[in-house]
Amino acid sequence: MSGSMTESAGHTPALVRMANDIARNLAAAGEEAAVAETARHIRAYWAPQMIAAIPSLNRAGLSPLAAAALDRVMASAGQGGS
Repeated sequence: MSGSMTESAGHTPALVRMANDIARNLAAAGEEAAVAETARHIRAYWAPQMIAAIPSLNRAGLSPLAAAALDRVMASAGQGGS
């Protein structure tokens, strides 16, 4: 995977931005539903390389909903969250 998806040069990394966008779009459903649907979307539509990069992300820019969804994705993949 190219560094552009996970690294930042003063900008939010692409994967963090994408996770935040998905979570923000689903937030109106309520916290639990938004987390579940964000995690479902990531598992369904992100490439395996993108999912594999989740543990190395700088999580500082993640919204709470996006962070919880990524934790759920990692837990379902047997990798645990942070």
